[in-house]
Amino acid sequence: MKRIAHLVLGFVVVSASAFAQASPEVDKALIAAPAPQKEGATVIKWKPDFTYDTLRKGTNNLVCYDLSGLPGQAAFSIECTSINNLKRAAQNLRFEAAGDKAKTQALIDAAEKDGTREKPEYGSIWWHAMGDAANPRKHMTVAVPGATSASLGGIPDNPKQGGLWLMNAGTSTAHLMIPGN
Repeated sequence: MKRIAHLVLGFVVVSASAFAQASPEVDKALIAAPAPQKEGATVIKWKPDFTYDTLRKGTNNLVCYDLSGLPGQAAFSIECTSINNLKRAAQNLRFEAAGDKAKTQALIDAAEKDGTREKPEYGSIWWHAMGDAANPRKHMTVAVPGATSASLGGIPDNPKQGGLWLMNAGTSTAHLMIPGN
């Protein structure tokens, strides 16, 4: 009887643990995640001081979080990226808390100039879902800090030609814009 009680108790603990990880907050943060990586993604929740709590520990390198309503963000805004980009994401949130685009850009420019701008992981993807929560617009970029049109073999640094293009060339914010995503 004691053995059965331990077995049942173990089942309840494992079930409660699995249940605790599935929540509306976690599900919402995973909206932008690519399907093959969603199950293993870490999910965090940003705190007002730009640190975070881990809501679900993942098994891969993807981290997802809800930015909805934070300063500089849309009312519905979800982001996923490499866990190695969390310092960059926290810095972005600190800068966006300045209150308007001009102040935010001035902080970014100053950090670029003095070398304190956190660099994203080269080649890492940033997945976004934003706008209308019922039908979010999905968008994807690839971080290529420091890249220029020349260093990338002539990829255009403006969207005029259509297709893939490099935004913010030559800065730590340089990234490939991928249309249609």
